Amino acid sequence: MTKRFLASITRISDLGETGFGVEPLPRDAWATGDYVVGEVVGTPSAIYRIELPCGRRTPVLPGQEVVGALSRRAATLECVGDWADVGDDLALDQLTGAGLFGKVTSASAWTPRPMALAYRGHVMRGGKVNIRDFVRPMPPADFTMPVALVIGTSMSAGKTLTGRTLIAALKRRGLRVAAAKLTGAAGYKDALSYGDAGADHIFDYVDAGLTTTVCPRDEYEAALAQLLAQVMAAGADVLVAEIGASPLEAYNGAAAMETIDAQVRLLALCATDPYAAAGLCQACGCKPDLVTGQAANTSSSRALVETLTGLTALDLSAPEAERVLGKLLAERFG
Repeated sequence: MTKRFLASITRISDLGETGFGVEPLPRDAWATGDYVVGEVVGTPSAIYRIELPCGRRTPVLPGQEVVGALSRRAATLECVGDWADVGDDLALDQLTGAGLFGKVTSASAWTPRPMALAYRGHVMRGGKVNIRDFVRPMPPADFTMPVALVIGTSMSAGKTLTGRTLIAALKRRGLRVAAAKLTGAAGYKDALSYGDAGADHIFDYVDAGLTTTVCPRDEYEAALAQLLAQVMAAGADVLVAEIGASPLEAYNGAAAMETIDAQVRLLALCATDPYAAAGLCQACGCKPDLVTGQAANTSSSRALVETLTGLTALDLSAPEAERVLGKLLAERFG
């Protein structure tokens, strides 16, 4: 019998506990968020891996099947793709290890060729099954929780490490901490690492029925309202929130920032270099409380950040980081 894996994008569903059928559907019946089954094909490489609903990553082999979701991605450093670009051959690419399926249309020369899959059909229970079928609607709620917000100049800028550091520091102050990734492309490992850092509750946009936040702004804002209602229901003292990628990219980061702006008590910018830090501050019109990430790795880089932006750059691995961060958190969160 063919081995079938559930990718982590299925994590809000009951597909692992309840049976389902698989039926090919015509191309014009496909939609974003549909759960589909793809058979692994092609020559395996290091990228032939998936993230399971528990967050563990496992390699997969040709002939095995993966349950993922039709989606899209618009990464600046890796690949761009969309299920809408799948051709008549119904050949799929895995856009992320979380099980987002589509067709890669642009990729960095440094990125390995994506895992290839052959479309075998949609997940069916009477009709096709979509990720939104598993969202439990929350009543509208005013979002009044204070926020420590982490943004970055790009993906892989150090945002998750900064978020983890903030969570640990807030927990040392005796606060109940919720953590949420507000934008991105469905990877579960960042949210899980926030739980490992001590967050009492973890959330992301998948909990609100989005496979990715590369979507129309009104669709994203409706999902974000659901997500923030879930956060409020958790009853934490503070939210550590991360904007995936950067606020200027196609992931609706700017919309997220505008929505929670009134509650942001601390803004941390993770930058790949001092010039990127200066550019994002100018483009977004924001003034972060501190700069972290690669731009804070050395004294020369930190000095250049201060020269270009007037901001303090903090190396989170330095001995004095805990004292500086603790003082800032005490001022902003009591």
